[in-house]
Amino acid sequence: MPLSSPWWSPHIHADRRPRLLARNAIAADIRAWFAARDFIEVETAALQVSPGNEAHLAAFATEAVTTAGARFPLYLHTSPEFAAKKLLAAGEKRILSFGKVFRNRERGPLHHPEFTMLEWYRAGEPYTRLMEDCAALLALAADRAGAKTFSFRGREADPFAAPERITVAQAFSKFAGIDLMATIRADGSTERGALDAAVASAGMRTAPDDTWADLFSRVMVEKIEPLLGIGRATVLCEYPTAEAALARPAAHDPRVAERFELYCCGVELANGFGELTDAAEQRRRFEAEMDEKERVYSERYPLDEDFLAALALMPEASGVALGFDRLVMLATGARRIDDVLWVPVAEA
Repeated sequence: MPLSSPWWSPHIHADRRPRLLARNAIAADIRAWFAARDFIEVETAALQVSPGNEAHLAAFATEAVTTAGARFPLYLHTSPEFAAKKLLAAGEKRILSFGKVFRNRERGPLHHPEFTMLEWYRAGEPYTRLMEDCAALLALAADRAGAKTFSFRGREADPFAAPERITVAQAFSKFAGIDLMATIRADGSTERGALDAAVASAGMRTAPDDTWADLFSRVMVEKIEPLLGIGRATVLCEYPTAEAALARPAAHDPRVAERFELYCCGVELANGFGELTDAAEQRRRFEAEMDEKERVYSERYPLDEDFLAALALMPEASGVALGFDRLVMLATGARRIDDVLWVPVAEA
Protein backbone atom coordinates (compact mmCIF):
# COMPACT_ATOMS: atom_id res chain seq x y z
CA MET A 1 0.00 0.00 0.00
CA PRO A 2 1.29 3.52 -0.67
CA LEU A 3 2.56 5.38 2.38
CA SER A 4 -0.17 8.01 1.86
CA SER A 5 -2.84 5.36 2.38
CA PRO A 6 -1.92 2.95 5.21
CA TRP A 7 -4.22 0.06 6.09
CA TRP A 8 -5.81 2.05 8.91
CA SER A 9 -6.99 4.89 6.64
CA PRO A 10 -10.80 4.84 6.82
CA HIS A 11 -11.30 4.45 3.06
CA ILE A 12 -8.73 1.63 2.86
CA HIS A 13 -10.28 -0.11 5.86
CA ALA A 14 -13.73 0.19 4.32
CA ASP A 15 -12.48 -1.68 1.23
CA ARG A 16 -10.79 -4.36 3.35
CA ARG A 17 -13.58 -4.83 5.89
CA PRO A 18 -15.83 -7.27 3.96
CA ARG A 19 -12.96 -9.75 3.64
CA LEU A 20 -12.05 -9.31 7.30
CA LEU A 21 -15.62 -10.03 8.38
CA ALA A 22 -15.61 -13.09 6.11
CA ARG A 23 -12.39 -14.17 7.84
CA ASN A 24 -14.11 -14.02 11.23
CA ALA A 25 -17.12 -15.96 9.96
CA ILE A 26 -14.93 -18.69 8.41
CA ALA A 27 -12.95 -18.98 11.65
CA ALA A 28 -16.16 -19.37 13.68
CA ASP A 29 -17.44 -22.08 11.35
CA ILE A 30 -14.14 -23.95 11.48
CA ARG A 31 -14.15 -23.96 15.27
CA ALA A 32 -17.73 -25.25 15.26
CA TRP A 33 -16.82 -27.96 12.72
CA PHE A 34 -14.02 -29.28 14.90
CA ALA A 35 -16.05 -29.00 18.11
CA ALA A 36 -18.79 -31.14 16.53
CA ARG A 37 -16.15 -33.84 15.96
CA ASP A 38 -14.92 -33.88 19.56
CA PHE A 39 -11.75 -31.87 19.04
CA ILE A 40 -10.43 -29.83 21.94
CA GLU A 41 -8.93 -26.46 21.10
CA VAL A 42 -5.62 -25.96 22.89
CA GLU A 43 -3.36 -22.96 23.34
CA THR A 44 0.37 -23.51 22.98
CA ALA A 45 3.03 -21.09 24.21
CA ALA A 46 4.47 -18.90 21.47
CA LEU A 47 7.84 -18.85 23.27
CA GLN A 48 9.74 -22.12 22.90
CA VAL A 49 13.26 -23.41 23.51
CA SER A 50 13.38 -24.48 19.85
CA PRO A 51 11.44 -22.89 17.00
CA GLY A 52 11.62 -26.09 14.94
CA ASN A 53 14.48 -27.86 13.23
CA GLU A 54 13.93 -27.48 9.50
CA ALA A 55 16.96 -26.23 7.61
CA HIS A 56 15.27 -23.40 5.71
CA LEU A 57 12.90 -22.09 8.38
CA ALA A 58 14.01 -18.79 9.91
CA ALA A 59 12.78 -17.90 13.37
CA PHE A 60 12.51 -14.77 15.51
CA ALA A 61 14.91 -15.07 18.44
CA THR A 62 14.63 -13.38 21.81
CA GLU A 63 16.09 -13.75 25.28
CA ALA A 64 14.55 -14.61 28.63
CA VAL A 65 15.92 -13.05 31.82
CA THR A 66 15.28 -14.76 35.16
CA THR A 67 14.65 -12.92 38.41
CA ALA A 68 18.24 -13.76 39.33
CA GLY A 69 19.50 -12.12 36.16
CA ALA A 70 20.40 -15.28 34.26
CA ARG A 71 19.80 -15.15 30.53
CA PHE A 72 18.86 -17.86 28.06
CA PRO A 73 17.58 -17.88 24.47
CA LEU A 74 13.97 -18.43 23.47
CA TYR A 75 12.27 -18.33 20.08
CA LEU A 76 8.83 -17.46 18.77
CA HIS A 77 7.42 -20.73 17.48
CA THR A 78 7.20 -21.36 13.74
CA SER A 79 4.36 -23.81 14.44
CA PRO A 80 2.68 -25.30 17.53
CA GLU A 81 3.82 -28.79 16.48
CA PHE A 82 6.26 -29.68 19.26
CA ALA A 83 3.92 -28.48 21.99
CA ALA A 84 0.90 -30.19 20.42
CA LYS A 85 2.71 -33.52 20.25
CA LYS A 86 3.62 -33.21 23.92
CA LEU A 87 -0.12 -32.90 24.59
CA LEU A 88 -0.70 -36.10 22.60
CA ALA A 89 1.93 -37.76 24.78
CA ALA A 90 0.06 -36.45 27.81
CA GLY A 91 -3.07 -38.30 26.69
CA GLU A 92 -5.09 -35.98 24.45
CA LYS A 93 -6.67 -37.68 21.41
CA ARG A 94 -8.05 -34.99 19.13
CA ILE A 95 -6.64 -31.49 19.44
CA LEU A 96 -6.83 -28.26 17.49
CA SER A 97 -4.53 -25.25 17.65
CA PHE A 98 -5.74 -22.08 15.95
CA GLY A 99 -3.36 -19.21 16.47
CA LYS A 100 -0.43 -17.05 15.47
CA VAL A 101 2.96 -18.38 14.41
CA PHE A 102 6.04 -16.48 13.32
CA ARG A 103 8.57 -16.94 10.51
CA ASN A 104 11.42 -14.62 9.69
CA ARG A 105 12.69 -13.81 6.18
CA GLU A 106 9.18 -14.30 4.79
CA ARG A 107 7.17 -11.53 3.11
CA GLY A 108 5.23 -11.47 -0.14
CA PRO A 109 1.78 -12.03 -1.67
CA LEU A 110 1.49 -15.42 0.08
CA HIS A 111 3.88 -14.89 3.02
CA HIS A 112 3.75 -12.78 6.16
CA PRO A 113 6.12 -12.80 9.17
CA GLU A 114 3.17 -13.33 11.53
CA PHE A 115 0.30 -15.48 10.31
CA THR A 116 -2.45 -17.76 11.55
CA MET A 117 -1.96 -21.50 11.45
CA LEU A 118 -4.74 -24.02 11.88
CA GLU A 119 -3.14 -27.25 13.11
CA TRP A 120 -4.93 -30.41 14.24
CA TYR A 121 -4.08 -33.96 15.30
CA ARG A 122 -5.90 -37.27 15.36
CA ALA A 123 -4.42 -39.95 17.61
CA GLY A 124 -4.83 -43.49 16.30
CA GLU A 125 -6.11 -42.40 12.89
CA PRO A 126 -4.43 -42.57 9.45
CA TYR A 127 -3.13 -39.52 7.67
CA THR A 128 -5.61 -40.12 4.85
CA ARG A 129 -8.31 -38.99 7.31
CA LEU A 130 -6.63 -35.59 7.39
CA MET A 131 -6.95 -35.36 3.62
CA GLU A 132 -10.70 -35.76 4.06
CA ASP A 133 -10.69 -33.06 6.74
CA CYS A 134 -8.92 -30.66 4.37
CA ALA A 135 -11.47 -31.25 1.62
CA ALA A 136 -14.29 -30.53 4.07
CA LEU A 137 -12.67 -27.27 5.20
CA LEU A 138 -12.30 -26.03 1.62
CA ALA A 139 -16.02 -26.49 1.08
CA LEU A 140 -16.84 -24.94 4.46
CA ALA A 141 -14.80 -21.81 3.75
CA ALA A 142 -16.27 -21.42 0.27
CA ASP A 143 -19.81 -21.86 1.55
CA ARG A 144 -19.36 -19.29 4.31
CA ALA A 145 -17.78 -16.75 1.90
CA GLY A 146 -20.41 -17.39 -0.76
CA ALA A 147 -17.74 -18.45 -3.26
CA LYS A 148 -18.62 -20.90 -6.04
CA THR A 149 -14.97 -21.10 -7.14
CA PHE A 150 -11.55 -20.28 -5.71
CA SER A 151 -9.19 -18.22 -7.84
CA PHE A 152 -5.66 -16.86 -7.66
CA ARG A 153 -3.60 -15.27 -10.43
CA GLY A 154 -5.82 -16.58 -13.18
CA ARG A 155 -6.05 -20.13 -11.81
CA GLU A 156 -9.39 -21.48 -10.65
CA ALA A 157 -10.59 -24.49 -8.69
CA ASP A 158 -13.90 -25.88 -7.49
CA PRO A 159 -13.69 -26.01 -3.67
CA PHE A 160 -16.63 -28.42 -3.51
CA ALA A 161 -15.08 -31.05 -5.80
CA ALA A 162 -13.23 -34.01 -4.31
CA PRO A 163 -9.47 -33.30 -4.49
CA GLU A 164 -7.35 -35.40 -6.82
CA ARG A 165 -4.55 -37.43 -5.25
CA ILE A 166 -1.16 -37.77 -6.91
CA THR A 167 2.15 -38.98 -5.51
CA VAL A 168 5.27 -36.85 -5.70
CA ALA A 169 6.88 -39.44 -7.99
CA GLN A 170 3.87 -39.31 -10.32
CA ALA A 171 4.02 -35.50 -10.35
CA PHE A 172 7.74 -35.50 -11.24
CA SER A 173 7.04 -37.88 -14.10
CA LYS A 174 3.91 -36.09 -15.36
CA PHE A 175 5.05 -32.48 -15.14
CA ALA A 176 8.85 -32.70 -15.46
CA GLY A 177 9.53 -36.01 -17.19
CA ILE A 178 11.78 -37.09 -14.29
CA ASP A 179 11.95 -40.56 -12.71
CA LEU A 180 12.37 -39.37 -9.14
CA MET A 181 12.49 -42.81 -7.55
CA ALA A 182 15.52 -43.69 -9.70
CA THR A 183 17.43 -41.10 -7.66
CA ILE A 184 16.53 -42.62 -4.26
CA ARG A 185 18.25 -45.72 -2.87
CA ALA A 186 16.43 -48.59 -1.17
CA ASP A 187 17.28 -47.22 2.29
CA GLY A 188 15.84 -43.79 1.46
CA SER A 189 19.17 -42.05 0.93
CA THR A 190 19.45 -39.96 -2.21
CA GLU A 191 21.74 -39.85 -5.25
CA ARG A 192 22.54 -36.25 -6.03
CA GLY A 193 24.27 -37.02 -9.34
CA ALA A 194 21.32 -38.97 -10.70
CA LEU A 195 18.87 -36.16 -9.97
CA ASP A 196 21.27 -33.54 -11.33
CA ALA A 197 21.44 -35.38 -14.64
CA ALA A 198 17.67 -35.79 -14.78
CA VAL A 199 17.04 -32.12 -14.01
CA ALA A 200 19.53 -31.03 -16.67
CA SER A 201 17.88 -33.37 -19.20
CA ALA A 202 14.55 -31.71 -18.40
CA GLY A 203 16.05 -28.39 -19.51
CA MET A 204 16.47 -26.88 -16.07
CA ARG A 205 19.55 -25.21 -14.65
CA THR A 206 21.79 -26.96 -12.15
CA ALA A 207 24.86 -25.83 -10.24
CA PRO A 208 27.83 -27.77 -8.87
CA ASP A 209 26.95 -26.88 -5.29
CA ASP A 210 23.29 -27.93 -5.61
CA THR A 211 22.32 -30.64 -3.16
CA TRP A 212 19.73 -33.29 -3.97
CA ALA A 213 17.28 -31.28 -1.85
CA ASP A 214 18.07 -28.09 -3.81
CA LEU A 215 17.34 -29.86 -7.09
CA PHE A 216 14.16 -31.42 -5.71
CA SER A 217 12.89 -28.03 -4.56
CA ARG A 218 13.70 -26.39 -7.90
CA VAL A 219 11.65 -28.92 -9.81
CA MET A 220 8.80 -28.56 -7.34
CA VAL A 221 8.73 -24.76 -7.56
CA GLU A 222 9.30 -24.38 -11.29
CA LYS A 223 7.59 -27.39 -12.84
CA ILE A 224 5.05 -28.84 -10.43
CA GLU A 225 3.51 -26.49 -7.87
CA PRO A 226 2.09 -23.97 -10.39
CA LEU A 227 0.11 -26.82 -12.03
CA LEU A 228 -1.42 -28.27 -8.87
CA GLY A 229 -4.95 -27.56 -7.70
CA ILE A 230 -6.24 -26.41 -11.09
CA GLY A 231 -9.92 -27.20 -11.62
CA ARG A 232 -10.05 -28.87 -8.22
CA ALA A 233 -7.73 -29.17 -5.23
CA THR A 234 -4.75 -31.52 -5.36
CA VAL A 235 -3.40 -33.71 -2.57
CA LEU A 236 0.28 -34.33 -3.32
CA CYS A 237 1.39 -37.32 -1.24
CA GLU A 238 4.17 -39.81 -0.56
CA TYR A 239 7.06 -37.37 -0.33
CA PRO A 240 10.56 -38.84 -0.34
CA THR A 241 11.60 -39.64 3.23
CA ALA A 242 14.50 -37.20 2.78
CA GLU A 243 11.89 -34.43 2.40
CA ALA A 244 9.73 -35.42 5.37
CA ALA A 245 11.75 -34.93 8.55
CA LEU A 246 8.77 -35.34 10.89
CA ALA A 247 6.83 -38.06 9.05
CA ARG A 248 7.02 -41.82 9.40
CA PRO A 249 8.08 -43.98 6.44
CA ALA A 250 5.26 -45.47 4.35
CA ALA A 251 4.58 -49.12 5.13
CA HIS A 252 4.64 -50.12 1.45
CA ASP A 253 7.91 -48.34 0.57
CA PRO A 254 10.44 -46.91 3.07
CA ARG A 255 11.80 -44.60 0.37
CA VAL A 256 8.72 -42.43 0.78
CA ALA A 257 6.95 -41.05 3.82
CA GLU A 258 3.42 -40.42 5.02
CA ARG A 259 3.49 -36.76 4.11
CA PHE A 260 1.05 -34.83 1.94
CA GLU A 261 0.48 -31.25 0.90
CA LEU A 262 -2.80 -29.69 -0.20
CA TYR A 263 -2.75 -27.31 -3.18
CA CYS A 264 -5.48 -25.15 -4.64
CA CYS A 265 -5.03 -22.74 -7.56
CA GLY A 266 -1.29 -23.42 -7.42
CA VAL A 267 -1.21 -22.29 -3.77
CA GLU A 268 0.09 -24.58 -1.03
CA LEU A 269 -2.53 -24.62 1.74
CA ALA A 270 -1.65 -27.48 4.08
CA ASN A 271 1.12 -29.88 5.07
CA GLY A 272 0.23 -33.14 6.83
CA PHE A 273 2.01 -36.17 8.26
CA GLY A 274 1.60 -39.62 9.63
CA GLU A 275 3.72 -38.64 12.61
CA LEU A 276 7.15 -40.10 13.32
CA THR A 277 7.37 -41.40 16.92
CA ASP A 278 10.86 -42.94 16.82
CA ALA A 279 12.89 -40.57 19.01
CA ALA A 280 16.30 -41.82 17.87
CA GLU A 281 15.38 -41.44 14.20
CA GLN A 282 13.82 -38.04 14.88
CA ARG A 283 17.02 -36.87 16.56
CA ARG A 284 19.09 -38.09 13.61
CA ARG A 285 16.87 -36.22 11.16
CA PHE A 286 16.90 -33.02 13.22
CA GLU A 287 20.69 -33.08 13.48
CA ALA A 288 20.98 -33.57 9.73
CA GLU A 289 18.64 -30.62 9.15
CA MET A 290 20.65 -28.43 11.50
CA ASP A 291 23.91 -29.46 9.81
CA GLU A 292 22.40 -28.28 6.52
CA LYS A 293 21.19 -25.05 8.14
CA GLU A 294 24.66 -24.38 9.47
CA ARG A 295 26.17 -25.07 6.05
CA VAL A 296 23.80 -22.68 4.27
CA TYR A 297 23.07 -20.00 6.89
CA SER A 298 25.92 -20.40 9.42
CA GLU A 299 23.47 -20.93 12.28
CA ARG A 300 21.58 -23.75 13.96
CA TYR A 301 18.72 -24.01 16.43
CA PRO A 302 18.77 -26.11 19.60
CA LEU A 303 16.85 -29.36 19.83
CA ASP A 304 13.84 -29.53 22.14
CA GLU A 305 14.91 -32.38 24.40
CA ASP A 306 11.50 -32.46 26.10
CA PHE A 307 9.90 -33.03 22.71
CA LEU A 308 12.23 -35.91 21.92
CA ALA A 309 11.54 -37.44 25.33
CA ALA A 310 7.77 -37.06 24.81
CA LEU A 311 7.93 -39.12 21.61
CA ALA A 312 8.43 -42.22 23.75
CA LEU A 313 4.91 -41.70 25.13
CA MET A 314 3.24 -40.28 22.04
CA PRO A 315 0.69 -42.61 20.41
CA GLU A 316 0.50 -43.27 16.69
CA ALA A 317 -1.10 -40.12 15.29
CA SER A 318 -1.57 -37.95 12.25
CA GLY A 319 -1.38 -34.18 12.12
CA VAL A 320 -1.71 -31.36 9.62
CA ALA A 321 -1.07 -27.62 9.51
CA LEU A 322 -3.17 -25.37 7.27
CA GLY A 323 -2.45 -21.74 6.43
CA PHE A 324 -5.69 -20.09 7.49
CA ASP A 325 -4.92 -16.72 5.91
CA ARG A 326 -4.29 -18.36 2.53
CA LEU A 327 -7.58 -20.23 2.79
CA VAL A 328 -9.37 -16.93 3.44
CA MET A 329 -7.54 -15.36 0.49
CA LEU A 330 -8.85 -17.99 -1.89
CA ALA A 331 -12.36 -17.91 -0.44
CA THR A 332 -12.64 -14.12 -0.71
CA GLY A 333 -10.67 -13.56 -3.92
CA ALA A 334 -7.93 -11.52 -2.23
CA ARG A 335 -4.72 -10.90 -4.16
CA ARG A 336 -2.35 -10.63 -1.16
CA ILE A 337 -2.23 -12.11 2.30
CA ASP A 338 -2.17 -8.58 3.78
CA ASP A 339 -5.67 -8.05 2.39
CA VAL A 340 -7.14 -10.61 4.84
CA LEU A 341 -5.17 -9.62 7.97
CA TRP A 342 -6.85 -7.27 10.41
CA VAL A 343 -3.50 -5.65 11.28
CA PRO A 344 -0.56 -6.40 8.95
CA VAL A 345 2.97 -6.24 10.34
CA ALA A 346 4.75 -3.00 9.38
CA GLU A 347 7.26 -3.28 6.55
CA ALA A 348 10.76 -1.83 6.87
